[in-house]
Amino acid sequence: MARRYYQLPSLTGLNTFDACARNGSFTAAAAELGVTLGAVSRQVKALETELDCALFLRLHRGVELTAEGIDLFQVLSSSFQQIGRLCQEFRNRAKSLDVTIAATTAFASLWLMPRLGDFWQQYPDINLNHAISDNPGDSGFVNADIRIRYGDGRWRGEQTLKLFDDRIYPVCGRGFAEHHDLLQPPDLLQFPLLQLDSVDPAWTGWGAWMAQWNCDISQANFRRFNNYVVALQAAEENQGIVLGWHSQVEALIRSDKLVRIGEMEIPAPGSFYLTWDETRPLSDAAQRLRDWLVEMGREFTDPGNRAVV
Repeated sequence: MARRYYQLPSLTGLNTFDACARNGSFTAAAAELGVTLGAVSRQVKALETELDCALFLRLHRGVELTAEGIDLFQVLSSSFQQIGRLCQEFRNRAKSLDVTIAATTAFASLWLMPRLGDFWQQYPDINLNHAISDNPGDSGFVNADIRIRYGDGRWRGEQTLKLFDDRIYPVCGRGFAEHHDLLQPPDLLQFPLLQLDSVDPAWTGWGAWMAQWNCDISQANFRRFNNYVVALQAAEENQGIVLGWHSQVEALIRSDKLVRIGEMEIPAPGSFYLTWDETRPLSDAAQRLRDWLVEMGREFTDPGNRAVV
């Protein structure tokens, strides 16, 4: 006989036993299961033989559980109920029109939100919820149906789909740019550098950016922020220079709220990805959102599009 991994007896026998125990009758169990009374009796007998104990007392008015039968039924019933609830949750999730998407504050406000009108027009029946957090370990972020993440595409337990690459360059306010001629990376060090202190280790800061140009930043004048949107607002108000991620500042540059400094830039070390739990299939609604996001990412990076990377 093949060894069963969990050392369980026949699942058919356990299912038959559960039906007999709930109904208090082999006859009623047979009717529920759609099999003959003889088939029920044989399954119960085989289970008792395998467990080497009696599970029922056969009485003229029906059957009663023995002490061993009671113990088995309590555990089995609880387990079957938990499995049933989980399976129903899966079925409901697959049919649900609610989808939660997670993104950082900056990505949500500067890239995602300006495009969402198109999604709502295409799929007015889908209820889109948002989990906005700058901490990728936040429970709301982790439990979202779809997450937009930046990094190398390797996250344990997650399926990934690349959205687009990015590039990083310094930007500042219009007034700041008009008063300062900055053409080379070392020129930046004489002015306030607006630094984001991110909880995400994948985020590229001034140190990593300047390292690409072999610049010593030990004497740099940093002004620190823990929110990228606020750091960009400070740059708009001519308070210093901030690193601009093209995907999140290109609209601000087009609207003349920010100005790019020179031609200096580096490719972002990572990329933006869509991710979701590998053990939790996406619902139909979530798949529509995923496909729409992929299309938006393709349009964003298309050389024929106004907003190109």
